[in-house]
Amino acid sequence: MRICVFGAASPTIDPKYIEKVEQLGRAMAERGHSLVFGGGGNGLMGAAARGVHDGGGHIMGVIPKFFIEESVELICDFCDVLVKPDTMRERKQIMEDNADAFIIVPGGIGTFEEFFEILTSKQLCRHNKPIAVYNIMGYYNEMNSMLDAAIEKNFLRKNCRELYEFTEDVDKLFEYLEAPPKEIGDVKALKDG
Repeated sequence: MRICVFGAASPTIDPKYIEKVEQLGRAMAERGHSLVFGGGGNGLMGAAARGVHDGGGHIMGVIPKFFIEESVELICDFCDVLVKPDTMRERKQIMEDNADAFIIVPGGIGTFEEFFEILTSKQLCRHNKPIAVYNIMGYYNEMNSMLDAAIEKNFLRKNCRELYEFTEDVDKLFEYLEAPPKEIGDVKALKDG
């Protein structure tokens, strides 16, 4: 399975997160999965790539040309394939098209946006790929509470909770990703409008 990992690029985060995501990457490779990711060499992106690389897995990085030209972030130098689109929108489309599943690890505004975009696409029945939020050390607890509040206040249908898995347990994460996908119905069952 080709798994897209969305996560932080920051080199200044707590090393405990980095260690957990490197372990995740190694587990991906050991289970025969490959990595699709944003091509960065730092933070949790770099950690995922190092883990998959150490486990002997295949790595596809996707990083916009301007990241390289403007030295936006360190580029991972051991990708098996490095795709260099012009824009962020193209980057996300390439990652989505080349992934069979998604894991969201801790990250900032870019990671939040990637999660909500891929979740919205699933809610609109544009794909039925598994989405797992890896809630390392409770990082996403507040986001989980926000989604609960949106359901409670009728801004989000309750069955949208079935569109992704939210877990701190890496074994449960892989059980979810590797299981046959559940049917999600149609747009009207998931969205008011």
